[in-house]
Amino acid sequence: MFIRHATMADLDAVAAVEAACFPPAEAASREDLRHRLKSYPNHFWLLFDDDTNVDDTADDGAEAGEGRLVSFVNGMTTDERDLADAMYADASMHDEHGAWQMIFGVNTVPAYRRRGLASAVLRRVIDDARGQGRAGVVLTCKTGKIAFYARLGFVDEGVSGSTHGGVVWHQMRITF
Repeated sequence: MFIRHATMADLDAVAAVEAACFPPAEAASREDLRHRLKSYPNHFWLLFDDDTNVDDTADDGAEAGEGRLVSFVNGMTTDERDLADAMYADASMHDEHGAWQMIFGVNTVPAYRRRGLASAVLRRVIDDARGQGRAGVVLTCKTGKIAFYARLGFVDEGVSGSTHGGVVWHQMRITF
């Protein structure tokens, strides 16, 4: 397994994993993902299964020998302290020099869950944000995921103002 940043060639694989991981009301559309990749590909962290038995001729965005995309995290950077629903669809809100690394989605293909992959990608995101001099990392999650993110150092700030997908979200933050 290894992690790298995304390129536009990864769009189809990213969109397929996103669709497999979230209900339609919560999943980013292919078009939203395309805009994000165009605007901030270095804020997509992709984890590949480097299994040598994977068909390297498949058009999944992976380069020969990379294997299959099995997990990814994406987001943008901004000086806004709180993650707002408008950020999901408006890639122009990204500020490469922003203080906060926002996380829009933590995705792991269902068959690969419970192997520590999402934690590995999130640790990389946290390390990169710290290394870039960011103030911290912010995400929203459902109540059932609070303990998972807390184990990685995120602090629950309570119910978010987000109405994304028509569900209740908690805002969580790591401050450096």
